[in-house]
Amino acid sequence: MQFTVHQRFFFDAAHTLERAIETESSRRIHGHTYWAEVSVTGPRNPDNGMVIDLGHLRARLEQLRDRLDHHFLDEVPGLGKPTLENLSLFIANALADLQPPPSRIRVWRDSIGDGCVLDLS
Repeated sequence: MQFTVHQRFFFDAAHTLERAIETESSRRIHGHTYWAEVSVTGPRNPDNGMVIDLGHLRARLEQLRDRLDHHFLDEVPGLGKPTLENLSLFIANALADLQPPPSRIRVWRDSIGDGCVLDLS
């Protein structure tokens, strides 16, 4: 049996973006509230009944949140262009050493309805 558990966090951040559409507003520094959800899939450990201890996952997400929250995303080392796709990959890479590793990363912005899912399974 495989179980999938997930934990979610949010961060507020500013960025710019070079785009072929909505160019003026995208080039200006602007910000969003981002939500991210990290899913982990695996068997239930018979000793503790968990795929992963969600307390451990929450602690790792808090460390990651500190790297993103109230930062200028254009300047976050290792992120690249601050797209939803790159944010998803950045989060996946930052958590790749988890056991089991993330199986899915979802990043979205409720305010404008945008989102991205990175399936790692």
